[in-house]
Amino acid sequence: QVQLVESGGGLVQAGGSLRLSCAASGSIFSISTMGWYRQAPGNQRELVAFITSGGRTNYADSVQGRFTISRDNAKNTVYLQMNSLKPEDTAVYYCNAALARVYEYWGQGTQVTVSS
Repeated sequence: QVQLVESGGGLVQAGGSLRLSCAASGSIFSISTMGWYRQAPGNQRELVAFITSGGRTNYADSVQGRFTISRDNAKNTVYLQMNSLKPEDTAVYYCNAALARVYEYWGQGTQVTVSS
């Protein structure tokens, strides 16, 4: 059973920074595409960023240039560095581990609140 545990969320003022972490159990981490998604109240869950097993990254337009996703395969951990935060970044952030058409796992989510 794979478990994803997020941490690092909290309350921050607009313009501030937070770093989210997601620690994965099991042996699948190094071969998985790891992603961060978010869901604000009343909205659908949306992709924020992902990083492939080979290190290729992709970002939503809304966070491009402000957020950075990275991974440490030795620690089975993926990170999301969030800078220049805006109130519209407020959401529950979820970690995702996936291998196309084989498996997909989700973390429990961590709340990020950005005050204006």
